[in-house]
Amino acid sequence: MEFYVQLIVSGLVLGSIYALVALGFAIIYKSTSVVNFAQGEFLMLGAYFCFSMVVQYRIPWLWAFLLTLVFSVVLGLLVERLILRPMIGEPIISIIMVTIGLSSVLKSVVTTIWGTQIQIYDPPLFPDAPVNIAGIPISQVYLWSMGLSLLLLALFGLFFKYSKAGVAMRATAFSNQVALSMGISVKNIFALAWCIAVVVSSIGGILIGNINGINISLGHFGLKVFPAVILGGLDSILGAALGGLIIGVLENLSDGVLKSLFGLQGIKEVAPFVFLVIILMVKPYGLFGTKEIERV
Repeated sequence: MEFYVQLIVSGLVLGSIYALVALGFAIIYKSTSVVNFAQGEFLMLGAYFCFSMVVQYRIPWLWAFLLTLVFSVVLGLLVERLILRPMIGEPIISIIMVTIGLSSVLKSVVTTIWGTQIQIYDPPLFPDAPVNIAGIPISQVYLWSMGLSLLLLALFGLFFKYSKAGVAMRATAFSNQVALSMGISVKNIFALAWCIAVVVSSIGGILIGNINGINISLGHFGLKVFPAVILGGLDSILGAALGGLIIGVLENLSDGVLKSLFGLQGIKEVAPFVFLVIILMVKPYGLFGTKEIERV
């Protein structure tokens, strides 16, 4: 029983970080109708930047974290202003190809600066000692990561519902023309969407880096999050959060159960994509996605 509880807890932790990164996917798609294939590389770059601040320059964690957020905002603004804004009006497939090219460029930059060896945060962000909950030892990094992820998801949920900028983003997502007629600067909303997407990805990178360490393979995390986004609905922020949690638990349970019962290895790497195929067959628009109906 303890084994399955551990699998569910670690699945919830992983899923909460999936949800955070999926939030970035959903925000960009909802505001700009672009699927950003560089989301995983944003996560990787944020994790490496924070690593440099903490380990190489010995800056205290709080300041390193804040500097990483500032770096993420600047990166989001530069990407939107220099790369994505000139593509407005171009075919959507061209914009998607640009994000794929951007992911390759960011991966090359990280490899050039930090290499490909796995790196460990030293000192770690959270204490190492486990905490006993109902007699089951759970690592503090798991609890802190899940708590911080859920807190951020709740704060962003309130931001989109009640803040002026959040309402403007929702109006822009509904219709760019309507937003323009109401005096909303659509270009500024696009820039804000990219900034938020990079910020949440960087935070996700720092959290996952404190659990597993960081290396170049962190860039694949963006693709692993994709099934969570599809399950929740590509244009649904609530769906992205729920999809992340569900996929995280399913992935961990299937990997642990199949390994213990049949000795199968590597299920964790393919399980999200198996779920992705099943989801597309059963719910192509996800649990909360908007159905697009075309009559011909």
